[in-house]
Amino acid sequence: MATTNYVDRPESGAAVSAADEKRLFARIAWRVLPLLTIAYIINFIDRTNVGFAALTMNKEIGLTATQFGYGAGVLFIGYCLFEVPSNVALYRLGARIWLARILISWGLISMATVFVTGPWSFYLLRFLLGAAEAGFFPGAAFYLTLWFPREYRARIYAWFLVAIPASSVIGGPLSGALLELDGWLGLAGWKWLFLAEGLPAVAMGVLLLVLMVDTPQKAKFLNAAEREFIVRRLAAEPKERERRNLWESLRDGRVLTLALVQFTYTVGAYGVAIFLPLILKEQHFTNVVVGWLTALANLFACIIMIVWAGFIDRRGKAVFNLAITCLVSGLGLVLAITVHSFIPAFIGLTIAVVGTSTARAVLWTIPTRFLTGLAAAGGLALINSVGIVGGFVGPSIMGVMKDLSGSFDSGLIAMAGFLFVATVLALSTKRYIARE
Repeated sequence: MATTNYVDRPESGAAVSAADEKRLFARIAWRVLPLLTIAYIINFIDRTNVGFAALTMNKEIGLTATQFGYGAGVLFIGYCLFEVPSNVALYRLGARIWLARILISWGLISMATVFVTGPWSFYLLRFLLGAAEAGFFPGAAFYLTLWFPREYRARIYAWFLVAIPASSVIGGPLSGALLELDGWLGLAGWKWLFLAEGLPAVAMGVLLLVLMVDTPQKAKFLNAAEREFIVRRLAAEPKERERRNLWESLRDGRVLTLALVQFTYTVGAYGVAIFLPLILKEQHFTNVVVGWLTALANLFACIIMIVWAGFIDRRGKAVFNLAITCLVSGLGLVLAITVHSFIPAFIGLTIAVVGTSTARAVLWTIPTRFLTGLAAAGGLALINSVGIVGGFVGPSIMGVMKDLSGSFDSGLIAMAGFLFVATVLALSTKRYIARE
């Protein structure tokens, strides 16, 4: 006879079958995740669409590759400076109000990019865009810890973070098509791109205010017993040496090491992501074809990161798998650099995109093992704020190396180097993480 696993239902002394628990958390996922994932898709389209705008914008406003790389990356300086304060504000005010504020403000600033006329106005708008969207990702990651136990989080984060490659699956063809509107109503195609892709962020912010629920305790789509069960289920989770205090979490060696991992692989991830349309354009493809090729690479990333995250939830070893994702990404770039035929080079770039996309989903399951409450809000923000500086360093290196060498290969070599360093750093976290 088949056996049924049960977990305690603390409020009643009864038991809930494992199957019932899975159904409950699946129902919550369908209620919570679509809003966040769609919002993050919009976020990432607005963050990276500058790579497509560059196909025509750079020449029109007179940007060199170095100036473009710096401007594309300066977003992350604004992001970094406001990350921890933003996440503390989210903890104090609630996710619904604060995430909606982030979406509305970044949508308006993204649309204002149509007014840039040269490098300095470009730098300013990109900095303000980063400041506006600071806190969205770690805030959303913290929000999900309020709803899901640890053994569900790799898949939950993967379904949330699938927004990153999905944003290019959607945004690549869309951006390529919007560039073809060049001259319509007297506006350049790159200006239509920023207008059309910034407006949905404002609309989504309003939608979050209406539909989002801050905590399980406030969820009207759950009954009282279900709300109490979730609270007790999360409280009963086994923890690493736990941090609840904000300042303790900011000094924790585990947090600092994970921040360095995030930084090094983010250098490689954004160095490739921002410049991928320009790299593909060197093959003399049309803007529309460049958009579809970018979408194809990211479609593979969407599929593989979900499958890989499910494997980690079943088998564990998140730290080891984090190292493998970084290693795979670096090897993909080595392949892209060393071959001189487009198809294998494109496969190498696709492997790099797959690896860095999956690394994000894996990394964020680790700090929530030992951070709770305000410490989780601040610790997750610190990891992301240190790591996200890599979003400035990667594109900046790519732009400088392109201007110095006349080729993207030297920049891609540097990106591969950062990914290999991320591999070593990820393996080093095994010293800190007991439950691996």
